[in-house]
Order: sequence, then C-alpha cells, then structure tokens
Amino acid sequence: MILLDPDLDPDPRPHSRAATPGAAWGRGALPWAERLPTPRALNLFLCEAQEAVRLRGQVTVLLTTDAAIRGLNRRFRSKNKPTDVLSFPAENLLKSQEKIAGDIAISVETARRQAVGQGHALTCELKVLMLHGLLHLAGYDHESDAGQMHRRERTLRARLGLTQGLIERSGTGGKKL
Repeated sequence: MILLDPDLDPDPRPHSRAATPGAAWGRGALPWAERLPTPRALNLFLCEAQEAVRLRGQVTVLLTTDAAIRGLNRRFRSKNKPTDVLSFPAENLLKSQEKIAGDIAISVETARRQAVGQGHALTCELKVLMLHGLLHLAGYDHESDAGQMHRRERTLRARLGLTQGLIERSGTGGKKL
C-alpha cells in the first residue's frame, strides 16, 4: 500500500496560474522525469517487486519529505540527517499473526535529487528505493553481509528493468563503509 505524507508537495515548483487541476499527478509544471507517479502505478510495482523478492505479508510505503525522514532516521538510527529510504521490518509476532512484512519510508525530495543526478526519472528512482527497502524487509543487510544483498538486488533489478542500485552507487559492493 502506498501512502502520501500530507506534508509532501508532489509538485514543488512555484505554482502559476497556468497550472491545471491534478498537476501533482503528471500534468503540471514539473518536467516529465521529475513528476511523482500515481500511487496506483507505484502500488502495481510494489506488488511485482514484492513477489520477485518473495516477501509475504503487507508492506506499506510512505512517500514523505526530507524533514519527516530525518526525524525517523534520528529516532530509529540515531542519525540526524535525511536519507533516501528506511525499512522497518514487522516484529515476529506481527509477521505471523497479521501477515505484515513491514513498512518502508522514502523521501521523495531526496529521491528526486538522486534521479536528476542519475539521469533517470523519479519513477525509476522510487522503484529502485522500494526494491532496496523490500530486500531489507526480507532480512538482507548490505552493511553486514558478504555481498548477498548486492547480488540479489542486482538480479532483481535486471528482472524488473531497473537501473543501477544504491549499493553500486555507494561503491562499497555491499560492504560496510
């Protein structure tokens, strides 16, 4: 399930009289590559990626702001800075009783900057981040494994038609910095 933070401005450019109703969903002032895809489109990808990862249970993805994700990062990881994606696996009790896999939070602002930097669309960046988060929910951890998450992410990105992943971009090959 895709949730939008009410504080998130899907169209961060200054609004003009020329902006049309519904501009936030692909018909406004932003260039095509920087437009926020519809929650429905992202939900379709989420289902496809979750099946590819073989992750059972409900996953909720919150699309949020840098400020909100900074607060989450500070609270849960003791890192007082915004980040692109955070994963919150469900506790074992919840996994078995309610079939909940966990939650993912993505900063759309950071994703948009990364998409521009990588030369691809925001939609693509959000998908890369969702896949990365799903792998964390499935138990992978590139900071402590011996490259298993990196290899699995690379395989799944190829299957799902996605570009270079976060682990490659970091240049660590999946090893902790």
